[in-house]
Amino acid sequence: FLSVTEDLVRRRAEHNDCEIFSLEEISLHQQEIEKLEYLDKWCRDLKILYLQNNLIPKIENVGKLKKLEYLNVALNNIERIENLEGCEELKKLDLTANFIGELSSIEALKHNIHLKELFLVGNPCTEFEGYRQFVVATLHQLKCLDSKQIERSERIQALQNYPEVKQKIREQEQAYLLKRAREKEEAQRKMQERKDKKPNQMGSKLGFDRPDSLPEKEKHQAEGGEEQESWITVEDDEDKRFWEEPTPYTPESRLETHRYIEEKRKAKENVRESKKKEKPLWTLVTAEGKVLNVNVPKLHFSLKDDEENNQIILDLAVYRYLDTSLLDIDVQPTYVRVMVKGKPFQFVLPEEVKPDSSSAKRSQTTGHLVISMPKAKEIIPPKQKVATSVKHSDCNTMQKNARSRQAEKLEVDPSKYSFPDITKIIQEKERIGLGPIKLQPEKTAETKTSCVDFENNEDV
Repeated sequence: FLSVTEDLVRRRAEHNDCEIFSLEEISLHQQEIEKLEYLDKWCRDLKILYLQNNLIPKIENVGKLKKLEYLNVALNNIERIENLEGCEELKKLDLTANFIGELSSIEALKHNIHLKELFLVGNPCTEFEGYRQFVVATLHQLKCLDSKQIERSERIQALQNYPEVKQKIREQEQAYLLKRAREKEEAQRKMQERKDKKPNQMGSKLGFDRPDSLPEKEKHQAEGGEEQESWITVEDDEDKRFWEEPTPYTPESRLETHRYIEEKRKAKENVRESKKKEKPLWTLVTAEGKVLNVNVPKLHFSLKDDEENNQIILDLAVYRYLDTSLLDIDVQPTYVRVMVKGKPFQFVLPEEVKPDSSSAKRSQTTGHLVISMPKAKEIIPPKQKVATSVKHSDCNTMQKNARSRQAEKLEVDPSKYSFPDITKIIQEKERIGLGPIKLQPEKTAETKTSCVDFENNEDV
């Protein structure tokens, strides 16, 4: 059976960085759990716990979760309410669609003083006469039962009729327990019959149930696969019989259905894995020795006949990022074969080639594989004629062209020639400017030679 594991809890605690010691909420629904354990040790701070749609037969190992406020164990195989006294903060309990027939077991919830909501829809106890009155009168702290608010008048009336209702519930409960005991015995008997019948069915499938089974088996093999078809038919009949057989809705039948589905699923997985392990055999060469064109990897390709170099070039569009070590090339005189990750590409060549002279290259940009295969039949190309006689006029023309190409250069010695200094041709004049140069005209003062005998008389 499957139980709660640490790996499962950590995987379901992704919202808490996979830390389980500080986890406050966890959802373990639809995990095929058959036993509830370890949560009270690993997750002491849990406040919300979802365990719906599993195969839990008993409420256990949650009594130490002091902070637990909401527990959802709907769609399980629980038959009795128990082991919840330690959940001091429990406010909401969902037991929808279980197999609770001992309605008196709800008295264990009296210690959960904070319990406000209780869901028992879909349980056998809800069919008892006086079910709701009994629950309302037993659990005084309850505010809502099966999504229906409990009125004050309803509680007063339930308390008034409590002794009579309690007696009726006890009688119906005893009748249900006797019925459950018979159902358990019947379920065990059917399970034992099925176990005894299973080896016989396996033997009949293999063909060992009759003395003439061996000849019939050989006959089936000779006819080609009819035996396998008969096996499939037997399995289909068994499957149809299982689902059409009427069974009571009990924890045993629910568990049996789950295990049957699990067996079928595992059988399909085994068949799928066996098919994966068996590598498909591709027909590359027929029994008559004819080579076939095969393109299993479904790659684009082009074939070019290079007549100038007398070779055949195959351009195969191999995946760009495929490692070259995953390619295996085999060139034969009449065909070429390339194994791409174990998948064959084979092409029949139009002419025979030389395998020992062939070469393969791979493009670094596109990843294409280019295989060059020289042809086995060599072709001698015609020689080109070389002109020996040259006319005299052509020689003269060539000489003239050669002379014209030579550039003549004139060299001059600067020491033998003197050039006038251009900068000293015009004499510089002293400029006297008043104010900005652009706004006022320039005035030039001419330098005159003063006489030696000149006297400056102010009266004149």
